[in-house]
Amino acid sequence: MKILFLTDNFPPESNAPANRTYEHALEWLNKGAAVTVITCAPNFPNGKVYKGYQNKLYQTEDWQGIKVIRVWSYMASNSGILRRTLDYISFGFMAFFASLWIKTDVIVATTPQFFTAVFGYFSAFFKRKPWIMEVRDLWPESIKAVEAIRHPKIIHYLEKLELFLYRKATKIIVVTNAFKEDISKRGIPKSKIEVIKNGVVLNNYPVLEKSNALLQELNLEGKFIVGYMGTHGLAHKLDFILNCCKVITDPDIHFVFVGDGAKKPELLAQKNELQLSNVTFLPAIPKAEVSQYISIFDIALVPLRKNETFKTVIPSKIFENAAMGKPILLGLEGECKQLIQKYSAGLCFKPENEADFLKQLSRLKNDPVVYKNCRAGALKMADSFNRHRFAENMLQIIKKVAFPIDGMAKNKLKEAEIG
Repeated sequence: MKILFLTDNFPPESNAPANRTYEHALEWLNKGAAVTVITCAPNFPNGKVYKGYQNKLYQTEDWQGIKVIRVWSYMASNSGILRRTLDYISFGFMAFFASLWIKTDVIVATTPQFFTAVFGYFSAFFKRKPWIMEVRDLWPESIKAVEAIRHPKIIHYLEKLELFLYRKATKIIVVTNAFKEDISKRGIPKSKIEVIKNGVVLNNYPVLEKSNALLQELNLEGKFIVGYMGTHGLAHKLDFILNCCKVITDPDIHFVFVGDGAKKPELLAQKNELQLSNVTFLPAIPKAEVSQYISIFDIALVPLRKNETFKTVIPSKIFENAAMGKPILLGLEGECKQLIQKYSAGLCFKPENEADFLKQLSRLKNDPVVYKNCRAGALKMADSFNRHRFAENMLQIIKKVAFPIDGMAKNKLKEAEIG
């Protein structure tokens, strides 16, 4: 089976969409599928091409057996709605054009870069192939939540486009049960929607002792480290966390923020304005070094803005941290909170509630029984969300989309055998 996958992010980028696509594609390759990925030159989140790459019209590379086609796109940092829209549209158009020359049985196009899905539909239409829309964020709900676009008419037309794509997709794959419920309430049959949640490749995130060399380099020996790793964006409300840091009097607690994003310059300015000595900001790091940095965390911080939309999401970073035995300090309600509580994988605070944040942080630091239980729960949760199994499930869905007649024939054969 030949799979063509359209995605705006792919390694060496190390954000959640890049990791999910790469880890799934590698598993499909190991199961015998031929996988071609169309993406752009790596540039997330700063809009600058990574060292060793060029923003060329068309280039190919072999990524551990995955054929990767990189096309030109207008590049912009993860800030500014107009420039980012040009970024997304230019990539979508170039990916569509490149896809016309690729032999495939099925097309998969992933969001949250929504125009990737738009041009995935165009590709499927012109190539007369079935296509799968992978929904990693409810869009445009997510941009409404962070107020990136406020004009009601623009939102209205984007929502009409969203619903059009849901109807045209052969199959929709979402990452949470809440996403499935939301989409089905808008008239899309539940039978058309499959849930493949985010997870983690356990071997990539082994339980490690704290890296003493890194602690010494950062001058953080003996500190209780609250670690955040990921995008410093509009949705993550890290300015709230910095305000909380100002009132923390425990000298042992130190916050480490690793990554880049649209809000980072403002966060750095806020740190200086508040004169925070208990906060360290670090740049984004290569994927190969992620586990080393997570190793020095005592707990993993996962906050989001207080908004109804975010009750439907499950940030993928919880699984990577959990795999390394890091209790989660979660500032999020909804399905993700239920998951953390189900496995006792950490403690949850009310989003943007300073008193509750400080209370739950204190419990994790000062109650060894709570900390030990959360650590054990985190490891158990990570084991339940092994990405190898999810990738296999998604591959079976793709096969049924690519070869529906074969699937029906097999089902009839099984029915005959049972009869």
